[in-house]
Amino acid sequence: MWADWQGGTFALPPGADFCRGVVEGLLARMAGKPPEALASVTIYANSGRTIQTLREVFDDHAAHHGPILLPRMMRFGDLGSALPGERAAPLARVLELGNLVARLMARDPGIGAGQSAPELAESLAALMSEMQTEGCGPGSLDRVDAGNHAAHWQRALAFLKIAAQFYLTDPPVDQSARQRAKAEGMARLWQDGQAVPDAPILAVGSTGSHGATRLFLQAVARLKLGAVILPGYDFHQPERVWDDLADGAEDHPQARLAVLRHGSVRPWVAVPDSDRNRFISLALRPAPVTDQWIAEGPDLPDLREATAAMTLIEADQPQEEADAIAVIIRDAVAKGRKTRLFAADRGLVRRVAAALDRWGLVIDDSAGEPLHLTQPGLFLRHVAGLFGRPLTIDALLTLLKHPVTATGGAPGDNLRMTRDMELHLRRHGPAFPDAAFLRDWGSRAGEDRKGWTGWLADTLDLLSDSQQETGPRPVQDHMALHLKLARMLAAGPGGDADASALWNDAAGRAAEMAMTLLATHAPRAQPMGARDYARLIDTHLAGQGVRAADRGHPLIRACGTRDARTEANLGDGALIVLAGLNEGGWPQPLSPDPWLSRAMRAEIGLTLPERLIGLSAHDFQQAVAAPEVVLTRARRDAEAETIPSRWLNRMTNLMSGLPERSGPEALGAMRARGAVWLDLARQLARPRHRLDPAPRPAPIPPAPAFDAISVTQVKTLIRDPYAIYASKVLGLEPLDPLRPEPGAQLRGQVLHKVAERLLQPRPGLEITAEDLRARFLEITAEVLSEHVPWPAARAFWQARMTRIADRIAADEQRRLQRGAPVVVEAAHSLPVPGLELKLTAKPDRIDLLDDSAVAHVYDYKSGRPPSDGEMAHFDKQLVLEAAMVMRGAFPEIGAAGVEGVSYIQLGGEGETFARSFSPDMAEETWAKFVILATRYLRRDTGFTARRALQKVTDASDYDHLSRYGEWGAGDVPVKMRVGGDD
Repeated sequence: MWADWQGGTFALPPGADFCRGVVEGLLARMAGKPPEALASVTIYANSGRTIQTLREVFDDHAAHHGPILLPRMMRFGDLGSALPGERAAPLARVLELGNLVARLMARDPGIGAGQSAPELAESLAALMSEMQTEGCGPGSLDRVDAGNHAAHWQRALAFLKIAAQFYLTDPPVDQSARQRAKAEGMARLWQDGQAVPDAPILAVGSTGSHGATRLFLQAVARLKLGAVILPGYDFHQPERVWDDLADGAEDHPQARLAVLRHGSVRPWVAVPDSDRNRFISLALRPAPVTDQWIAEGPDLPDLREATAAMTLIEADQPQEEADAIAVIIRDAVAKGRKTRLFAADRGLVRRVAAALDRWGLVIDDSAGEPLHLTQPGLFLRHVAGLFGRPLTIDALLTLLKHPVTATGGAPGDNLRMTRDMELHLRRHGPAFPDAAFLRDWGSRAGEDRKGWTGWLADTLDLLSDSQQETGPRPVQDHMALHLKLARMLAAGPGGDADASALWNDAAGRAAEMAMTLLATHAPRAQPMGARDYARLIDTHLAGQGVRAADRGHPLIRACGTRDARTEANLGDGALIVLAGLNEGGWPQPLSPDPWLSRAMRAEIGLTLPERLIGLSAHDFQQAVAAPEVVLTRARRDAEAETIPSRWLNRMTNLMSGLPERSGPEALGAMRARGAVWLDLARQLARPRHRLDPAPRPAPIPPAPAFDAISVTQVKTLIRDPYAIYASKVLGLEPLDPLRPEPGAQLRGQVLHKVAERLLQPRPGLEITAEDLRARFLEITAEVLSEHVPWPAARAFWQARMTRIADRIAADEQRRLQRGAPVVVEAAHSLPVPGLELKLTAKPDRIDLLDDSAVAHVYDYKSGRPPSDGEMAHFDKQLVLEAAMVMRGAFPEIGAAGVEGVSYIQLGGEGETFARSFSPDMAEETWAKFVILATRYLRRDTGFTARRALQKVTDASDYDHLSRYGEWGAGDVPVKMRVGGDD
């Protein structure tokens, strides 16, 4: 029945509908044979996606020509499944290798710098798998001359020899080893004339990029009833170029196919010749033979016709590129056209998906969503990230606001309580919230808050117990606590974790399976610290994807570049978009190998890293040959100008150099077609209505803006009146950052507390400078311990205080000899005559000198004190406090004269700075203050934004509210009456 069958190596050219061509060629060879003949054929394919597409083509044929019996179809990766014995789980191998890697890193921290043990274990497992598929046993490592390589490569090689003895000498239990063993066994039997198939075997869709697959393809090609069908084969490439590729030009698109050429490669089916393929073939010739451009370029057909269905989009930046692609897809959907987006840059795919959301279009992503970026994946990673480190405000709020948290009960109540707690934490702390804080905060409110804080406090009790165990723990112990915490948080107060969003959708079920798999193999891993466990969870979840069924639009699909052989030619007027065509985008940069250098790989017999570039180039060559193609790139990314993809660069350079083939005109036409889409995208991004920039505001409220103002706020009223308006009238106060830091503001507050405690109780006149110094440092340590939970900051600030303690103590002793500190951090106010206004003050310190009616006003500064000029024009605090003393605002003193004002620097050198002062100066300052306040309270003056900031570059807490940036410092303020009818 098979006497007329012709075996060997066949191919389909780039741009051909590969799966349809395979089916049509096979059915043509089945003509005249009984129906059961097709069922006896076996097809090995490169992927499940290829098999699915082949089935769809067979079904389409059956729908038009009647039922048929399908051939048997299976993946190359399933070759080893028929071998006896149990197959080892990849995760188990990674965990076992992780034990070796952890011991290596403990002994040699320089290995894999910047990578965690789980990440290095993943890369080591991948290397071991590659060695198995390429048939490189432990002995292959002995081929490396260690003396020719750097010391760190020598250490890595010594470790690899140990790992290889453990990993590569076992029976073939790994998938890659079993696939290699099965391929070798079948090839050996067929070569010896045993178990030779009595029906055709087709090996389709593979380029032989892996050693085991390549061995199998070569064995099939030698069978009488075998046929290897290569995808994207360049029939226009001269023999001399094929010969050069066989010598190792790994980055060329046809490099892997060159290894599989045994004799002539024949077309599997007749496909019309393509001018585009001739052009692309010449453009992608290896660099050493690009002189052939000059020789063969003039023989190309007119490039205007070859590129008539090609569009080139060169956007200014990545978002504009994504917007243009989205507009193209939207137009194609409106016309009922299938569209495929090929991109190696996953970030670009996400931007396109976000842009399509404008029209409610959901793109079907063939790669799915990485599990670690799904809601359950992020949630599990956040929980694991809490182990082994203090709980910060931002980490706690990230979990409480997560969409999975408290979904087993009442998520609305959780969000309301979280909002209230966030406001408290950002205004009052603590920087590291714990269960004790939560119970205390909850006890000061209603029963609903008590129940919520009790649930959260119980959860944090579990966490705090784990944080006290800083050493390594078994992975199964980490997992038990991890999952218990996750379930408690997902359940919420009084809720049920099983009813929550943790495991209830496709991503949740995938996350549950991933955690179950890890729990199954966890005993194989050695104990590890909390942070290594968190990295293990990150690595484990990142290696898996989730694809929601029936979620995307049926006409739109985002594909990985390797899908080009099955998805690049769909017929029926389909549109193909090749996106992100920049170096680092497509092709992606090569990941550094922490185990073997390029030269070492060559010595061992492994393929070179450039092989991945060649495979990516082959994907590009197949996709760019589709009937209608759009090529896109962005000229800049977030950091700098980009470099066009090497293949796009070759195409445009060749076109520019062939004026006799209308190359420049063709290139200009491609860019002109792209400019149309760019213009549409820019129009969509442009606001429909012109928005004029906001003027510099100087609002005038309908009623007096304030009835009390502090002496410290007077400076703000002078420099930035709008800040007073926003605070006093609008009631807006800035929130502290989510993650408090030991910055200048906290340091000032802490040092003020130190100075306050130093005088409470008041030291006696007999105290010595040495005793004052000891008391000062003791109080400093106490205050730092209470208010600064950062050990490094505590130590640093304590050291700075120790450095200036002698001077502080000596100056303080002199101050105490001169007078008594009567007012210390005590709040008082003084009515302003003629106005409904009180001036308030909380002086750091006022001393009454020698029991007389004369006072001295002090202020503590942790930074640079104001100069005399700044005090005269802006910083009125001390002078106004002196004026209040003279008017009897402080009952402890009564109406008294003021001898002077000074700044005590609790930083720098610990100096005391006396400033120019006189009673007349105090009276003048008081009078000016009354005039200033009158203007604002009687609504004669607007509260101008950024009126007189010290520096133009200084920021105001309310810049976003005043829309600073739409106006500048040179703009004239615009008075505007607000909040009233007038």
